[in-house]
Amino acid sequence: MKRSILFVIILFITGSTLLHAQKERIEHLQNFDKRTIHFGYYLGMNLNSYKISYNSPFDYSPIPPADKELYVKVDQSFGFNIGFVVDYRLHKNINLRFEPGLMSNTKELNFIDANIGPENPEYNGTQITERKVSGTYLHLPLIFKVSTNRLNNIRPYILGGASYDYNFSSNEGNSDDNYDAEFRTKTSNFMYEVGMGVDFYFYFFKFSPSIRGVFAINDELKRDNNPNSPWTAPIDYLGTRGIYLNLTFE
Repeated sequence: MKRSILFVIILFITGSTLLHAQKERIEHLQNFDKRTIHFGYYLGMNLNSYKISYNSPFDYSPIPPADKELYVKVDQSFGFNIGFVVDYRLHKNINLRFEPGLMSNTKELNFIDANIGPENPEYNGTQITERKVSGTYLHLPLIFKVSTNRLNNIRPYILGGASYDYNFSSNEGNSDDNYDAEFRTKTSNFMYEVGMGVDFYFYFFKFSPSIRGVFAINDELKRDNNPNSPWTAPIDYLGTRGIYLNLTFE
């Protein structure tokens, strides 16, 4: 009796293992990647900051030259991404993707007050001016996606491309500037993007989490009306540096 029970248990475990292994070999959406064109949508989050470089000589900073990178400190915060995907198949391993969407993000800039220099007895190195930079962007990336061959229901890939951002909150056309507590950036900006991800094939859809870096090409800063402004005159370049995490459904 015990042997019979043991035999049934072994048979059940063996059968379950074989059945599970068979299920693992079943490929979902076998013809999905053979389509010339298909569509999808994505949801995600971003963490954006600025890369800032300064003019030389650094005439406006109250900080010793060795510490001049501390002139502007950027406090980051998380934002969100949402959009849709148009995917065009160029090759069995290469796709061209257009991924228009909306992106929102807020950053806080802390400027060391350049009007209070070390020669001033009141200077203690902590005098700052705060500017909050809120942005809502129309994000228009054109991306090449290069995938490995499919392994069962997974397929890793890398991606790279360029994008255009239209900043609805730039204030570029506003005549007020930092003297009126308005920090201005340019409306039109260009980026390049690189990243990686994995396609997971399910019964009804393909799920593709990806992570990518986004880097501004042009200078995004709209300078103050006064060419000697302590807020913008020291800055040679200010451009977005961001990390995007997207969850794509196709």
